Amino acid sequence: MPASLVTRLASLAVALVATGSAWAFDPSSTSAVNLEPGGIGLKGYDPVAYFAAGAPTPGSPEITATYGDVTYRFADEANRTAFAASPQRYLPAYGGFCALAMSFGKKVDIDPMAWKIVDDVLYVQANPHAAEVWERDIPANIDKADGFWPDVMDRAPGDL
Repeated sequence: MPASLVTRLASLAVALVATGSAWAFDPSSTSAVNLEPGGIGLKGYDPVAYFAAGAPTPGSPEITATYGDVTYRFADEANRTAFAASPQRYLPAYGGFCALAMSFGKKVDIDPMAWKIVDDVLYVQANPHAAEVWERDIPANIDKADGFWPDVMDRAPGDL
């Protein structure tokens, strides 16, 4: 096995083991979106705030918008209004599953504090270590994840 592949696999294993919440979601769900109980997306964090404030910001249970079957929470009315005007602009890549894991064809839960915006797209990760590994080769990791996503988006994480 090439050394770079061994390194990537070892890094993924460390990243996934390092997070206690990696399988805190329903591993039998076939949803294309990483959901909390009650259909909450992005762990209740405000998707617009990543762009507008440049930081993860918990949303309020009183300020919400629904897109598809997913409820998103917002820190303020301005963010909810921005989301309502253009929801696709603010949705996280890969349904809010870990971008590094998706580069291996896996759907893994995330830590909303581990994130990066690349080319105006929000990518979230399982944990800070996964983010660090992903950032070593962002273009290749996005390419790989983009290739896997159509085939795994509607499959249960436990089946991958």
